[in-house]
Amino acid sequence: MYKLKSKFKPQGDQPEAIKKLVENINMGIKYNTLLGVTGSGKTYTMAKIIEETKRPALILSPNKILAVQLYREFKEFFPENRVEFFVSYYDYYQPEAYLPTRDMYIEKTADINDVLMKMRLSTLKSILTRKDVIVVSSVSAIYASGNPADFAETNLYLKVGEEYNRRKILEKLSKMQYTRKEDDFAGGTYRLKGEILDIFPPYDDFGIRVEFFDNEVESIKSFEILNKTTIEKFDKITLYPAKEFITSEKKIMNALSSIEEELNQRINFFKENGKLLEAQRIEQRVRQDIEFLEVMGYCKGIENYSRFFDGRNPGDTPSTLLDYFEKDFITFIDESHIAIPQIRAMYRGDHARKKNLIEYGFRLPAAFDNRPLRFDEFMEKTNQTVYVSATPGPFELEISDSIVEQIIRPTGLLDPEVVVKPTEGQIDDFIEELNKVIKRNERSLAVVLTKKDAEMLSEHLNLIGIKSAYLHSELDTLERTEVVKKLRNGDIDVVVGINLLREGLDLPEVSLVVIMDADREGFLRSETTLIQTIGRAARNVNGKVLLYADKVTKAMKFAIDETNRRRKLQKEFNEKNNIIPKSIIKELPKDIFETYKETIKENEFIFEVAEDTSMEDYIALLEEEMYKAASELNYERAAEYRDEINKVKKQYKK
Repeated sequence: MYKLKSKFKPQGDQPEAIKKLVENINMGIKYNTLLGVTGSGKTYTMAKIIEETKRPALILSPNKILAVQLYREFKEFFPENRVEFFVSYYDYYQPEAYLPTRDMYIEKTADINDVLMKMRLSTLKSILTRKDVIVVSSVSAIYASGNPADFAETNLYLKVGEEYNRRKILEKLSKMQYTRKEDDFAGGTYRLKGEILDIFPPYDDFGIRVEFFDNEVESIKSFEILNKTTIEKFDKITLYPAKEFITSEKKIMNALSSIEEELNQRINFFKENGKLLEAQRIEQRVRQDIEFLEVMGYCKGIENYSRFFDGRNPGDTPSTLLDYFEKDFITFIDESHIAIPQIRAMYRGDHARKKNLIEYGFRLPAAFDNRPLRFDEFMEKTNQTVYVSATPGPFELEISDSIVEQIIRPTGLLDPEVVVKPTEGQIDDFIEELNKVIKRNERSLAVVLTKKDAEMLSEHLNLIGIKSAYLHSELDTLERTEVVKKLRNGDIDVVVGINLLREGLDLPEVSLVVIMDADREGFLRSETTLIQTIGRAARNVNGKVLLYADKVTKAMKFAIDETNRRRKLQKEFNEKNNIIPKSIIKELPKDIFETYKETIKENEFIFEVAEDTSMEDYIALLEEEMYKAASELNYERAAEYRDEINKVKKQYKK
């Protein structure tokens, strides 16, 4: 079913990890954790598990940048199988919002990325029609999507030799949200010229030409849109909807009475409470939507009425990408220590944001049900799960029936040596160590606590002749990537930053990582962050980490002990198998900005709440933003949200 193509072969403890996880999955063990160190080939292990279990797979990534990297790798591993990409289809997204303090309604605005929209539709079609499918997704997978039954049933089936009423075919295409255009060959359009019907599915790169003889279908073929050359001929074909949120005409007509009923209830509620403006507002907005649904079968914001189309009760679980899979799919959650808290936070934050829209008459209460899954619902909808991380969180460690380690790197590289030194004279000591690294033509990273510290240390190093640059959140993406390029090229010797995990790039030239004031506990000095930061030096045979601290905190002790444990296992394996560690050699991409050109800005929204917002709702909004920032590895921003949460809780106690 799956054909994995790779020049790699399982090495180190990879074969054992693959064998154990495949056995566990085949035995029906539901929760497994793959604890794999940086550079141990976790992606390849996932690919081998998919190949051997022969099951559809969903790979969840906490953010789009990591999702893009995983998608590329799996496309290379499985060129003959269906690897799909499912992330938010917005380049920019400002959700519908109402700011009571300014009496300002903000209409939903978005820049839709047509390529991502096409890839989402392709994903839905592939899951419904193929078994050899691998979907790489961000947390978009837990957000409400079109009902899979409607998507599967609302299609156009044509067969050569059969007779069809062409007018009904065009009506069906309109119901499927295809638009008639004579001079535009974009996805989701069609054109009819004489007895030739050209259809351009939004999920494919080619057009479909249906040739009629009177009402009989004479031929069906796919063709290149530019050259018009035939690609393939078909005896029959099924075309799927042009939009993700789609429903049948019958369901729309049945839903209208339910929408009307909830509208009347809401109007009465507002009038009884003396809110005449809200009553007028909700009536005007919803009646306009009802009119569009009756005539067009679609309206702006149709997803907010999805509960009525599905026949769900208030609070019932919405349809998501997970519902398109059959029950036997495997879920891999990459960087699970980030992804799990993020998934937990999504529901509460979404609910808190929609509260104003509903209370002030911009949406019916049914809008609450167009939402991401609650965490318990997510756990219920997923089948067998493999949590993948170098630093699994407490949840994964507690729930997993089996924790499989992948400690040995194919290159034989050891985890770096970790040395604790006092903070007194830390800069002078760092400079001494830095000069040793420069003589070896290698690079260094220094982690400090504040933006000002980063700028000051970088300036000081430049003044004494050491080429340095700083990185922090005020630099935009292109500026940050340019700094990384200079570091790898040797144009600079050291980069100073607050959080150097965000780059998402391997830096094999880096042999020294220094963490200043390592005993200052928090997001930037937690167990997870320390281990991940230490791993930055694990790509070089001379890898070394200096922790400047006046005491050894609990987080430091855990990180040091775990690094030493892994280092010991790696050393023993190398000695037993006569392996000599080698630094990773990785060419710099020709276009350093390539990765970033293909990634998309994360969703943004105006962060403002009403004066009467409850503490619980405000904290829910803050938590969502905190975990979102953490998922982007933007721990500086996450720490700011955490501090605000603590401040609010302290004020509440007082």
